Amino acid sequence: MTMKPNVTIYTKGYCPHCKATKALLSKKGVSFTNHDITNDPVRAKEMMARAKGRHTVPQIFIGDFHVGGNSDLRALNSKGALDAMLRNAKAR
Repeated sequence: MTMKPNVTIYTKGYCPHCKATKALLSKKGVSFTNHDITNDPVRAKEMMARAKGRHTVPQIFIGDFHVGGNSDLRALNSKGALDAMLRNAKAR
């Protein structure tokens, strides 16, 4: 069954960490909104505002919670906390 939490990620097309993030979420059956900021300075500014100045990608949000980057997402997954966060996130 596909989970439908409100997940947003900001990525760049050539980024291996972004690809790993999308692969992990897809493997879990999680749908997400992907904003590719490669050539989109408006979305990049939006990301930096939401991520409190962070400019690296990916930047991952579950609901209004800022997860951080791929290593942060993987750490949550390793601890077993990611699935609970995804279940508790507001669906769209």
